[in-house]
Amino acid sequence: MPSLILATATRLLVPLMLIFSIFLLIRGHNEPGGGFVGGLVAGAAFTLYAAVYGVSQAQDALRFDPKLLIGAGLLVAVVSAVFSLALGLPLMTGLWYEQPVPIIGKLGTPLLFDVGVYLVVIGTTATIMYALFEVEGE
Repeated sequence: MPSLILATATRLLVPLMLIFSIFLLIRGHNEPGGGFVGGLVAGAAFTLYAAVYGVSQAQDALRFDPKLLIGAGLLVAVVSAVFSLALGLPLMTGLWYEQPVPIIGKLGTPLLFDVGVYLVVIGTTATIMYALFEVEGE
C-alpha cells in the first residue's frame, strides 16, 4: 500500500506532467524542447502512476498498449520524413504551412516528426517501466 501523501501527490502531479510534456512537444520545433524531451516527461508521469497504483491501473490510464504507441509513432515519423519525397524534394525537407496557428506557431513536417518521436518515447518508456514493475512485483 503506497503512502497517502505519495498517492495524493501523484494524482496532482501526473496531469501537470502530461500538460508540461505537451508544452515541451509543441515548443520544441521553435525553441529547446521537442518530442524526445516531452515524451520522457510523459513517460515519467506514467511511470510514477505505475509505481503508486500498479501496472494494471497505469495501463488503463494510458488507454493504449505502449507497443501500439511505438508503432504509431514510427509510422508518423516516417510519413513526415518521406512526405517531401512525394513532392520531389530531398528526404526530411521541412515543409511548412504558411499561416501561423495561434499558440502553436508554424505547423509543418518537423512538428509532425516530433509528434512521432513523442509517441515512440512514451511507448518505449512505458513498455520498459511496466516490465520492470511486473518483474519486481513477482
